[in-house]
Amino acid sequence: MDIPELRAEGRMVGGKGAAQAPAAAPAPDAPPPPEKRPRKRRRMSFLGLLVRTGLVLGVAGALAAGVAGFALYRSADADLPDYTWLADYQPPQLSRVYAADSRLMAELAQERRVFVPIEAIPQRVQQAFVSAEDQNFWSHPGVDPMAIARAVLVNVEQMSTGRRPIGASTITQQVAKNMLVGNDRTMARKLREAILAMRIEQAMPKARILEIYLNEIFLGAQAYGVASAAQNYFNKSLDELTLAEAAFLAALPKAPNNYNPLRYPDAAKARRDWVLGRMAEDGHITRAEAEAAMAEPIVPRPSRRPDMVAVGQHFTEEVRRELVARFGADQTTMGGLVVRTSLEPTLQAEAEQSLRRGLLDFDRRRGGWRGPVAKIPAGATEWLPALQEVQRPPGMLPEWRLAVALEVRDREAKLTWLERPDQRAAPQPRSASLFLEDVTPWARPVRDGRLGAVPRRLADVIQPGDVVMVETLPATPAQGRTPARPERLALRQVPEVEGAIVALDPNNGRVLAMVGGWSFDKSWFNRATQAQRQPGSSFKPYVYLTALEAGIPPNQLLLDAPVEIMTPQGLWRPGNYGATAPQGWVTMRSAMERSLNLVTVRLAQQVGIAAVAETARNFGVIPNMPRYLAMSLGAGETTVLRQAAGYAGFVNGGRQVTPTLIDTVQDRHGRLVWRTDQRRCEGCDSTSPSAGPPTLTEERRQIADPVASFQMVSLLQGVVQRGTGTRAGEGLGRPVAGKTGTTDDYKDAWFVGFTPDLVVAVWIGYDDPRSMAVPGLPDADVTGGRLAAPVFHDVMAAATQGTPPLPFRAPPGTALVRIQMANGQTILEPFRPGTENSARPPSDPFASGGNAGGSAAAGLDSGLGGLY
Repeated sequence: MDIPELRAEGRMVGGKGAAQAPAAAPAPDAPPPPEKRPRKRRRMSFLGLLVRTGLVLGVAGALAAGVAGFALYRSADADLPDYTWLADYQPPQLSRVYAADSRLMAELAQERRVFVPIEAIPQRVQQAFVSAEDQNFWSHPGVDPMAIARAVLVNVEQMSTGRRPIGASTITQQVAKNMLVGNDRTMARKLREAILAMRIEQAMPKARILEIYLNEIFLGAQAYGVASAAQNYFNKSLDELTLAEAAFLAALPKAPNNYNPLRYPDAAKARRDWVLGRMAEDGHITRAEAEAAMAEPIVPRPSRRPDMVAVGQHFTEEVRRELVARFGADQTTMGGLVVRTSLEPTLQAEAEQSLRRGLLDFDRRRGGWRGPVAKIPAGATEWLPALQEVQRPPGMLPEWRLAVALEVRDREAKLTWLERPDQRAAPQPRSASLFLEDVTPWARPVRDGRLGAVPRRLADVIQPGDVVMVETLPATPAQGRTPARPERLALRQVPEVEGAIVALDPNNGRVLAMVGGWSFDKSWFNRATQAQRQPGSSFKPYVYLTALEAGIPPNQLLLDAPVEIMTPQGLWRPGNYGATAPQGWVTMRSAMERSLNLVTVRLAQQVGIAAVAETARNFGVIPNMPRYLAMSLGAGETTVLRQAAGYAGFVNGGRQVTPTLIDTVQDRHGRLVWRTDQRRCEGCDSTSPSAGPPTLTEERRQIADPVASFQMVSLLQGVVQRGTGTRAGEGLGRPVAGKTGTTDDYKDAWFVGFTPDLVVAVWIGYDDPRSMAVPGLPDADVTGGRLAAPVFHDVMAAATQGTPPLPFRAPPGTALVRIQMANGQTILEPFRPGTENSARPPSDPFASGGNAGGSAAAGLDSGLGGLY
């Protein structure tokens, strides 16, 4: 087609300014042209733009959220604690201390927890906790997405109700929270908890995770773990729990205090029934079992702590200190140790009673009446609340009561106190009478440290409104001329004087009883092991043993005459007890029995104070004794425990004795980790029927000659039979040996004695060393023979009751020769063979040089030592 034709048809193609052909007019009957839609195309483009923008923003938001989430994850992951140790985690367990008769003495713990391996936890208990706390525990990877979604929906629905949001933590997350990340209520903590939960699931099996959870979870009533909770709530072990009881325990983790069955029984039952429903829903129990368990009431039976030994608190504290020193504080209180000690509870109780009787006796004879505990204002009508507010003084014995004097007459006073019929009942007032004859003559008022006159009427002792300590004395029937007496009161006060006792086995050093003072409630200070006191004349046996080992026989004559020694502090003139006149020449035995100081000083000078110090070191009494002659009279310092161990070396043939309180220690798995007795048993592993009996090897060091040790035992027997310690052996009906001790100015009173199988050391004195003598009263009442020996007698009588008497056994090589004493009595004197007539002519070690011991006596700043 040529160009003119194109132009004619109006389809001319032109450039930019080409003219358009006019459009032809439509025919009258032609249909209308199709409607143009430019506006519709614009609307679709706007929606597309919105879609495209939304997609872009969504992708960008997702990327931003991913970046932020990754950054948050990296931040949370950066300081996550190490969780691998959970695989070998051992939950803290209390340690238990047992007496020699296997009775429980103490529990050492920061938390009361009993660990039970997962194999020993019944399936019903495991199922109950899984249903209540984490239904998908066995399938989820540490975090339960379904539980999270459910919690989100519920919390959104409850947003306007004010209820506490529900959680979605799994058991694994709870382990991570309790063990690793803490309990902060923040999103950061929840994220760290979730991360750790997933990693814990990868690091250890589900059973181990559940084991940690069930042993760590706090379930109220001071119970950590299911085993402790079963005991505290129902007094049962886990395998004794019923289905309903197991479900109740599983109801507690959410809010232990809110579901306490004693305080909120309805809430506790509702929560328990919910757990039973979940167990049925999960298929762990049938619907019938669930309904039967729901019908059961919750009957809590709170467990009583096992009956514990009520005595020996100072002993127990000493054991605790030794465990801490050996194993550390954490292992002692959280390591689940089983500690078996040497304590004999019966002997311990008798020792405590004996010491208290001795201290009370001294206090009534020497202490006087120091006044009431408190005073209620006169005329007060509401005396009951006032009495209830008075605190029990430290050291007040459990059987004593605080009573208020309501009416005081000349010879009788009416006192009232509060007493509970049982622990749950309210205190009820009780009344009884205090009589004048029960407070005279001992209750003399103390004024300015001096005793006043003997009271002649009760108003001299107490006034109306006085709150005093009393003890109820039972009614006594008439006997002969003694009339019957009704129930009455005895006035009591806590003594100021203190004391200590140690009883041990001389053959192995096991401490069977230890009393550290009047009362552990009054003072934790253990005077048996911590108080350094002068031993006085109870130290003299170490001087005489040194002489016996040097070959001086027990029948050697020694001079009892005045001694003067020049020291840097001046002239020292020791004397015998009570200014007793010198006796001239006396035998070693007589000097020991009468505790002659002058003879002891001369004997120490003769054998050398250095040799005496070496003996004291070997026996462990004074490890680093100064080389002064005054030390021979007990001017050094030692403890009651060391004295008991030292005298044990006499009776066991001169073997070293190391006192011990602990026999064995086992860990939580029952493995032996420490044993005190280190002797080897030869033949114990033999299975041959022809093998002889096994024997124990002797590991103790020989610190003294056996014959000399037996000679010392014989000399100390004489002290009890004829000397200063006769009160110690009266009526015991068995061989007893021992030595009294009284220090300068009557500050300390001792008696240390023994039978062939028991050593008992007794000390009495004030904590702040001061004289126990009282002006106007005889000094003989405050000596070791008067104060300490009767206490020893009571302890020994209780220990040996019902046992046959045993003789002291002479070692091989001892010659027993019958000799006659100055009073005509004959005894068997032990000698080394061939030394029966070896006693040398009398000689005086101070004869040459006068004060030959002057340099050895240097440092006598007190002129101290044993008196009696």
